[in-house]
Amino acid sequence: MRTRNLLLACGFAIILIGVTAAITLSIAQSTLEEDNRYYESLNPDMLAFNHLDQNIHDISLPDSLCFCGEAVPMDRFYVRESLERELLVNTYRHASTILLLKRTTRWFPVLEPIMRKNGLPDDFKYLAMIESDLTNAVSPSKAVGFWQFLEGTGKEYNLEINKEVDMRYNQELETVAACKYLKESYRKFGSWTLSAAAFNCGNGRISKTIEEQRVNSYFDMLLPNETERYVYRILVLKIITEDPGRYGFHISDEGWYQPLEYKTITVTESIPDLVDFAINNGTNFKMLKYYNPWLRGKTLTISEGNSYVIKLPK
Repeated sequence: MRTRNLLLACGFAIILIGVTAAITLSIAQSTLEEDNRYYESLNPDMLAFNHLDQNIHDISLPDSLCFCGEAVPMDRFYVRESLERELLVNTYRHASTILLLKRTTRWFPVLEPIMRKNGLPDDFKYLAMIESDLTNAVSPSKAVGFWQFLEGTGKEYNLEINKEVDMRYNQELETVAACKYLKESYRKFGSWTLSAAAFNCGNGRISKTIEEQRVNSYFDMLLPNETERYVYRILVLKIITEDPGRYGFHISDEGWYQPLEYKTITVTESIPDLVDFAINNGTNFKMLKYYNPWLRGKTLTISEGNSYVIKLPK
């Protein structure tokens, strides 16, 4: 009797597995057919994009290169190989790199005048690219914003951070703080390249390396792996951004993201409900937070004598 019941149970299990497999195959076929219909509906330009030559090509490095006016020693084999590694990674990282390039036309016009006003070389905008992909990213270590400031560092550089407000998400104010940090590093080391490296591993680590290894150039230092790659990643995004077509990135005039158009209002009284505030100002909560990502909650408390500038879409 037990044997008969066991055989029946096995039989039912086999039937169930067969039915499940048939359903899974049917769903997969349906999904494939849906994908095919989608691609058939695309315009010819998009179809051409999907049939690009898939051969993988080697990429040549520029003969000379500099960062903030400081020459990169291209005659060293390990410098060239480190650059080549990052250039290949970013060139064949198609989707991520093309999205990053599209963001430059929206955010470089915000960063560049602030950097210029605060005496920071223009090349540091490429550092923001590798830090955050020009998004208000949050790292596993809770570093935040375009420049990835930790909470303690943000407060040290006078960025307001609390439950309602986090100015690390304010691109303009965090850029001012980054300028101060990087210029302090430059005054310490006398090198913009070392300032960039210190932004990754800290001034203390660079100072210790200079003392222990008795060198004062980033390209002569043995550093932690992330910092070893850090400046090369900055340099490679500079190379690609300055001439994207050379590396296979072709974006139509309409494809570049445009700067945000907005008006500003200064608020001096607390806002108990930002949803109501947004609606009363002709927008919605989602757009309010997109233009003002530093607003972290649904309320804004303003103490007497203080004020905030809020952006509203035109």
